[in-house]
Amino acid sequence: MRRTALVTGGGRGIGRAIVDALAPDAWVAAIDIAFPQGPGAASASFETDVREPAAVARTVDTIATERGGIDWVVYAAGIVRDRISWRMTDADWDAVLAVDLSGAFHVARAAAPHLRRSPAGRVVLISSINGLRGKAGQANYAAAKAGLVGLARALALELARDGVTVNVVAPGFVDTPMTAGLSESVRAEALARTPLGRSGRPEDVAAAVRFLCGGGAGFITGVVLPVDGGQLMSGALA
Repeated sequence: MRRTALVTGGGRGIGRAIVDALAPDAWVAAIDIAFPQGPGAASASFETDVREPAAVARTVDTIATERGGIDWVVYAAGIVRDRISWRMTDADWDAVLAVDLSGAFHVARAAAPHLRRSPAGRVVLISSINGLRGKAGQANYAAAKAGLVGLARALALELARDGVTVNVVAPGFVDTPMTAGLSESVRAEALARTPLGRSGRPEDVAAAVRFLCGGGAGFITGVVLPVDGGQLMSGALA
């Protein structure tokens, strides 16, 4: 049966790769604030700001009405506003928490009634290994990404009675538009701490998401899956 999937952050980077990975098995709605490269493999695209609960609810209900329900939800929307903590502004903090954490709650809350009626409900939240280990200069980002783990585990318990699984994928250093502007020294340091010796590709993360959405992952819930080339094993300092 062809599933209905919703992917936030689906206009670029990891989110776009997830859309591509799910498209062979599902009708995929990509949600983002903009689609600079077009919708790609998405069956439909929606320009929606995940910071706005009412807008999120309208989009989710539109998709569910058109498709007769929603089966898979992947939250890949995220931003960074890096700054050492004592120089981080309220605006820096609020912006990242609003998109990276509160947005995930808005989407999950709106989608929950539809997921509970699905025979194969799946939620996958895209966190980061920096949410598991911390990262200097990323207090806002690390806090938000750590918050996704707690959110996922609470949702996993709440939705388990309806057979819905909720899991987290935690990428390491991945080549995306978000990391493209980093200096060569930062990139070199990240690669030096990655045992597999290369940066990740968006497709690496997307493959993990596709597995967690599939039938073979139906007895997996509340877990965090690092997709980081072993970087998390190399120590807490980065």
